[in-house]
Amino acid sequence: MSGIVIHLPEGNGGDAATLRLGPGERVRFGRGSARTPVELRLDDESVSRLAGEIRATDDHWQLSNLSTTHGYLVENPEGAGEYLRVPPRRVGAPIPFEFSRVVLPSRRETPLSFQVFAPDHVYLDPHAPGGGSWESRTLTAYSLDETATYFLVLVALCEPWLRDSSPVAVPTTPQVVERLSGSGPGLTARAVSSHIDYLADEKLRIGVPTATDGPERAARRNGKREAVVALALKFGIVREEHLTLLPPRTEPAEHGR
Repeated sequence: MSGIVIHLPEGNGGDAATLRLGPGERVRFGRGSARTPVELRLDDESVSRLAGEIRATDDHWQLSNLSTTHGYLVENPEGAGEYLRVPPRRVGAPIPFEFSRVVLPSRRETPLSFQVFAPDHVYLDPHAPGGGSWESRTLTAYSLDETATYFLVLVALCEPWLRDSSPVAVPTTPQVVERLSGSGPGLTARAVSSHIDYLADEKLRIGVPTATDGPERAARRNGKREAVVALALKFGIVREEHLTLLPPRTEPAEHGR
């Protein structure tokens, strides 16, 4: 299991931040102070100095609500409205969702929230026999949920190859945002980039060299998209039948290039 990814989008009570936790590691979140340091800072006066803690385990993550007055919501953005309420002072509440939005009440027009990508959920090989002990069963090498938004992003990245044997380039992040604009709640470019990072780093486990800023960072982002597409197509993770998951194309298909 590869741990969890916590992402605080820009404009949610602090600077944008992405944190990674391995099994057994913890992150504290809240308004913070010199005497109460936190790893994930939410700069809002309605948030406690030390509001809560997230702990990664082998196959899920736990949320501790350290507030004495406010309950927190953990939503499943990709489900049918499922959510959990973690009451004040609740310690170590297990969260079952693979992708979650943690929502904290605030005095702003919109609540504060940040996203958590859970440890890799393990699935059995659909072609393996159903009998036998757990130890003897075959697991899938890449455990992807085909109903998740990150899988939809992956299909959109692979679409040119599945429709045309000689595409020009891997779709850019803005092109993926435009392609998925009719698939429900609007995806931002930052959200799509987070899904691509999750696919590359956690789900498909592709090693891409790190870079800091400028052209090197842009090249790394392009390389990550290309590596994700190449692996997904090479091993048949995304196939032609998955194109039905995408919203209908608004423009007529091109015949030849």
